[in-house]
Amino acid sequence: MTIFNTTAKLAKSALLATALTVAAGGAAMATEGYGDCPLTGEKGSASITPAVPGQFTVIINLPAVGQFNGDTPETIKDGYEFCMAVNIAHRLGLDKVKLVNASFDSIVAGQNKDFDIALALISVTEPRKKVVDFSAPYLASAHGVAAKAGSTLTEETIKQAHVGTQAGTTLVSFAQDTLGISNVDVFDDTASMFTAAAAGKVDAVMTDLGIVLGQVANSGGKLQVVGKYLDDTQTAGIYQKGSPNAETINKIIEDLKADGTLKKLETAYLLESYGGVSPDDVPTWKP
Repeated sequence: MTIFNTTAKLAKSALLATALTVAAGGAAMATEGYGDCPLTGEKGSASITPAVPGQFTVIINLPAVGQFNGDTPETIKDGYEFCMAVNIAHRLGLDKVKLVNASFDSIVAGQNKDFDIALALISVTEPRKKVVDFSAPYLASAHGVAAKAGSTLTEETIKQAHVGTQAGTTLVSFAQDTLGISNVDVFDDTASMFTAAAAGKVDAVMTDLGIVLGQVANSGGKLQVVGKYLDDTQTAGIYQKGSPNAETINKIIEDLKADGTLKKLETAYLLESYGGVSPDDVPTWKP
């Protein structure tokens, strides 16, 4: 866990802040507690009773290249979901953002306590709604497929391949039930799953397309993106069941979408973390 108290300003952040000012009006540079994220909107325009007094507590699942850029909570300064959380905290008048790393499985099972929102590219599903509450959606979802560099895996051969997925994700049932893949390994975390793919211990791995693009771009040429499956589900944050703060935070997320803040963050952090590869350029496979 970490509390951010960084005041350093990077040139990139200044440029992004300028762009956000045009998009949302009245933007300010990041202040104490917000890493290197630019801010939009009015500080303290809304309020909640946070889970931990004086701070905005966010559950995350690392690694999350492009979303939370850093190997540990202590090193994260920017990223799409991080800067979205920072802007929510800013509009709530909370100067500190604390990140708490947790397993994806525990997040979607509603096992974590004392947090304000969980952000981990989480797909909205009916079974998950039974144990957690979802925020307003903020990204569309798609399934990505990565393999070791040089792989000849195709849309047809993946169904006979040895495939890795991550525990707690919708990709487990998608691989087994929708694609009919019989040889599926379920990994506890993102890092070990992609390490296995780079080492050739599995023929491919499947998870959210954004995570796949980020991990491939960060692999030093050891991995490649081979395909994607379109998905009609939405990506949203998670609240503890019955959170009294959901309505207020949802309104802020909707405002961040409407005033262009999230689109600017997407351009600044996601496309860069994908190594310049647009999700639209990845071949679409059919189940």
